Amino acid sequence: MKFSIASLAAQAFRGHKDWPEQWRSPEPKKAYDAVIVGAGGHGLATAYYLTKVHGAKRVAVIEKGWIGGGNTGRNTVTIRSNYFYPESAALYEESLKLYEGLSKELNYNVMFSQRGVLTMVHSKGEMEIAARLVNAMQINGIDSDLVDLDRIRQIVPLYDLSPKARYQVLGAVWQGRAGVARHDAVAWGYARAASDRGVHVIQNCEVTGIRRGPDGAVTGVETSKGFIGAKKIGVSASGHNSVIMAMADVRVPLHSVPLQALVSEPLKPIFPCVVMSNTVHAYISQSDKGELVI
Repeated sequence: MKFSIASLAAQAFRGHKDWPEQWRSPEPKKAYDAVIVGAGGHGLATAYYLTKVHGAKRVAVIEKGWIGGGNTGRNTVTIRSNYFYPESAALYEESLKLYEGLSKELNYNVMFSQRGVLTMVHSKGEMEIAARLVNAMQINGIDSDLVDLDRIRQIVPLYDLSPKARYQVLGAVWQGRAGVARHDAVAWGYARAASDRGVHVIQNCEVTGIRRGPDGAVTGVETSKGFIGAKKIGVSASGHNSVIMAMADVRVPLHSVPLQALVSEPLKPIFPCVVMSNTVHAYISQSDKGELVI
């Protein structure tokens, strides 16, 4: 079903009855040309672009739970490209550009809102770091500005900028093109578009092993629904990537680090943009160690 004003109006007049399923949920075939492990935003997007851009025909995405039930449904929804290193900046800028046209491409509203991201600065040392960060981003062609208190007041009038504030604000880094998206909608949109291109989205199917032939090449995956043959396997299981890859005796030097966020009360946003605090220092403390900030 193609979404449009006409189709939505027609469904409204019918009392929102008989909506078709947005993606197929077939039983797995015995074999595919490629299998993607993990039906989050990245896994479903991989399957979609494999078929659209690279002409793949028989592709399946296997998910142990439900679509978007892992990392995709557990994040802070921010879409931005204000990163320090050229490698990170280029990657996230390309991602931001992709989001800018994603709803139209997928014919599905991912609720992307470019309301901007404001990163507060709380000390003179951090102001120097923020200037370095902004200069690096501008050199890489990414929109970013170091703003003063007057500009912050224009953006977020309700923010406490007084000298008596618990964390006094001296300035901020502003990226106006950044914003937020509904990440479960991103997963649903990619699932719908991938399914429309023939991809099999298989939920409640846990991968328990990766089978390899005598020459070491993969031949498929063992799952809770039986063996599924595939000569190409993509792993997009977020924090479980290293666990899945270990099933094929491949060591991936990744480990998960908790990042905690909470919703205090079910209130509508009081700020017109995303506001971050005490994060500029993290850029420099990591970059001084030579670590890649991603």
